[in-house]
Formats: sequence, structure tokens, C-alpha cells
Amino acid sequence: MSKKEFTFTSESVSAGHPDKLCDQVSDAVLDAYLAQDPDSRVACETLVATNLCVVAGEITSKGKVDHEALIRRVVAEIGYVGVDGFDADAISIFVRLGKQSPDISQGVTVGQGRHEEQGAGDQGLMFGYACNQTPELMPLPIALSHRLTHRMHEARESGEVGYLKPDSKSQVSIDYVDGKPKRISTVVISSQHADSASNEEIHRDISEKIIKPVLPTELVDAETVMHINPTGRFVVGGPTGDCGLTGRKIIVDTYGGWSRHGGGAFSGKDPSKVDRSAAYMARYLAKNVVASGLATDCEVQLAYAIGVAQPVSVLVDTFGSSTLAAEAISAKLREHVDLRPASIVERFELKRPIYRPTAAYGHFGREAVDGLFPWEKTDLASQLG
Repeated sequence: MSKKEFTFTSESVSAGHPDKLCDQVSDAVLDAYLAQDPDSRVACETLVATNLCVVAGEITSKGKVDHEALIRRVVAEIGYVGVDGFDADAISIFVRLGKQSPDISQGVTVGQGRHEEQGAGDQGLMFGYACNQTPELMPLPIALSHRLTHRMHEARESGEVGYLKPDSKSQVSIDYVDGKPKRISTVVISSQHADSASNEEIHRDISEKIIKPVLPTELVDAETVMHINPTGRFVVGGPTGDCGLTGRKIIVDTYGGWSRHGGGAFSGKDPSKVDRSAAYMARYLAKNVVASGLATDCEVQLAYAIGVAQPVSVLVDTFGSSTLAAEAISAKLREHVDLRPASIVERFELKRPIYRPTAAYGHFGREAVDGLFPWEKTDLASQLG
């Protein structure tokens, strides 16, 4: 981001949003296979619509999974139980899962294909980003958007705002001056709700119990605009109101549009797919650069060729926020970190069933605890500074 005056907006969606529901189903399938066979190769896509869930893709694994029971459990846990139009117990489920192409498999299996070591599962480019706008080293607009949707989830789950339903969205616009957050200009909250809830009740509760506890008071002023359920009614939601698809919220999953994106989705993919594992590594590298004090903003691009282990390029951009040349930072990163896919998997222990928690409220900016989100650690920072 250039250092000037501008307004930047990011959005988040809840776990009950149709696209996020699909991401969670796909990652639950991945976790189920990895729990039985850590070497499972999984590429799983989910589509939902009124009374319908379709799961398709390619899986090669020694594991045996009851897909229908798993899907119904995930849908129920998200909150779609006894819901007209999309009920965990009543939806029609179609599963179309084949095996991974042997042509792809040989490129990511040690000793097969043209190269001896495990190569990348596909060609592609991945971006990672970090900045000092928040303690979690994320851009502030996406960080606040995630906090709002997660707060709505908490209020619904606890019964504090009992008429809220699973499907909701948030959006935060922030005015920047000289590249730093100055004020929140606009907040948008749209939440599915029970038909019995009045507009007045929704506005009061979301304002007092959702927005005020989350937003930093120093960034809110009398001119901050609050749009709460701006259509006036949001009773029909979830897959009944809108078709959902895995991988359609890749900007919500990452940096809210602040940083560039290589285009690859994460959910439903095992870590041999660099769309996922290398994107996690790129975030790890960028975050550790910022945590080390080398820069206040850092974006890392990694790029791979299918079947080839070493990245074809490693690019670091600090947007002028470092006194050290980007090439020197890149050299430091390559000195300390092995960027081959197999090494990324080993470093973060990615063959574990750790993925469903990533599929809502962002893959980045999360706390690295209980073995989850290992790419959020800053254990490399002391070696870089």
C-alpha cells in the first residue's frame, strides 16, 4: 500500500454463510481422511443449495469415511438443524469422489515422475503478507471484520442474541492517513434472523452487543456510519437463500484484499497442494519478517512448477518499510527455511487433521495454540533480526 490518504474496505462472513459452510464440509472430509491415513491425497469440493449438498473431487487414501454421516454432522454443528429448506437431517446428499490422477500422483510422490524428490502438486503462485497494524500482524480492516462475525457467532451460540441465525456478514471501511489507520468510516452488518425479531430490536442488539464491544473506541466517531441489516429483512438465509461453493471466499480467507492473491483456494486440499501449504509458508515468512523488526509491511510471493520441488521464484516486497534491501531479506529467508513442499509439510506438521478450524474466520491472524495454525508462529524472527 502506498503512503497516502485512502479508505480501504474488507469483509468477513460467518461459519453459516453458504460458501463457508462448503469450505467447512470440504475440510472436514480432508480431516477425516488424514486422521486415518496421513498420506491421503484429497481434493474435495462442496456445493450447497436448497435441500441439497453435493461433494465431489478426487481422493486417494487408505482411510474409510462415512461421507453422509460426516456431512450431516458438520451441517448440524454449524446450526442448520430444523431449518426449513436446509436441515442437516433432511438434505439430499450426493457424493462423487474418484481417485487422484496417476499423472499428478507421480509428480508428488518420492521416486516417481521425472524428479527424484516430492514435487509441488500443481503449478501456481502464492502470496503471504504481514504488517504491524494489529497485534496479530494483519491489516486492520480484515481483522475487525473477522472479530465482528465471530462475535455474532458467539452471541448466537450463547443465546445472548437468541434470534440470530447462522448466516451473517460484516464489512469494515477504514480511513488511512500516511498509511496508518485514522478512523472507521463505515461498518456494515447483515445477519440472518428469526422472523419474530423487529428491525428496532436487531439494530439495538447488534449495535450494543456486537459492534461496540469489538470496534476500537478511538477509531469510532460521530460520523462513523453503521449499516445494520440495510435491506430491512434477512429471514431467508443460508443455502436456502443463496447457493454455496467451496473456495469462493478466498479474499475473506486471506488478507481482505489488502495483499495480492495468487487465485488458489485452500479448503478441501491436502498439503501436497502448494495452493494451501505454500500460502501458509508465505504468510509465515512475511509475518516473521515483520515480527523481527526488519520491516513494518512485508509481502512474500512463492511460485512453483508441478512436480518440481524447489520454488521457481521467491519475491519479497517491503513497500519501502525496510532499510534492508528486499533481495537481502529474500536471501535470509532462503538461508533459514527450506521451501520445498515436503519440507513445508514437515515443518508445520501438515499431515494432521487440523484444517476444519481454518475454514471460518480466516486462515491467518489466528493464535497458534494446541497444534493449530502453526504458520502463525514467530519462532523465525530472532534468526532474521
